[in-house]
Amino acid sequence: MSSPRLGATPSRTARTIILSLVGLLFAVPILAMIEFTFRDGLSGSYTLTHWTNLANPAVNAKYAPLATALANSGVLVVVTVLLVLVVLLPTMILVELRFPRLRRVLEFICIVPITVPAIVLVVGLVPVYSVVVKVAGSSIWSLGFAYGITVLPYAYRAIQANLGTVDVVTLSEAARSLGAGWATVLLRVILPNLRRGILAAAFISIAVVLGEFTIASLLNRVNLQTALVLISKSDPYVAVIFSLLALAFAFVLLLLIGRLSTVGSRRRKA
Repeated sequence: MSSPRLGATPSRTARTIILSLVGLLFAVPILAMIEFTFRDGLSGSYTLTHWTNLANPAVNAKYAPLATALANSGVLVVVTVLLVLVVLLPTMILVELRFPRLRRVLEFICIVPITVPAIVLVVGLVPVYSVVVKVAGSSIWSLGFAYGITVLPYAYRAIQANLGTVDVVTLSEAARSLGAGWATVLLRVILPNLRRGILAAAFISIAVVLGEFTIASLLNRVNLQTALVLISKSDPYVAVIFSLLALAFAFVLLLLIGRLSTVGSRRRKA
């Protein structure tokens, strides 16, 4: 009887069982949340009131802080994605083109935040933010610097996965030999080939920012998650509903990433 080869692809049955177990692990709490939003208190019956009240202006006035929190989270999303696109992306391209020996160093720096617990990260950021508040004020957008560090590992991996499949050195040298300037090389040659990785990094950053609670809470900032915690004390149904909507939004983003990966693979094969 021959033993299975190391690294062999699992059978269709094994994949089905694994995916079913993983899907069940995620589906049970989500289904429980959905069922909870339809409960009519402790009566044991179900109602649509908790969902229909979201369109009631009189009831919505009670949740005005949640609208502010959504706006704050939107600002944080924009700032965080801009940091990824303006700071991380050019750095990775520069290292790939000019300083290939620094790849390991950059990778180490980008992966470190995922190894540090959020509470420890906040302790280190407190003295930094005491200076940031004096220089830039205590506006919500300043929290984007902390979130930029938080999403660094995920954004780096998303971009690097795409960057590793593109020979940017050869492409840039070919474009330069044809008389293109560096701005043209970056905007018209390199970035179009990294579109899938850039979009994946942006979508993952959005999902992480919308789901972050610890840093915002300990730094006394209001975002979606901190507002949901406050609202849950007075109306847990609305808090769970908005948590489900946030999960659905993140799920759609992940589906888009998977779709982009599939389209990119088909184009390379064609």
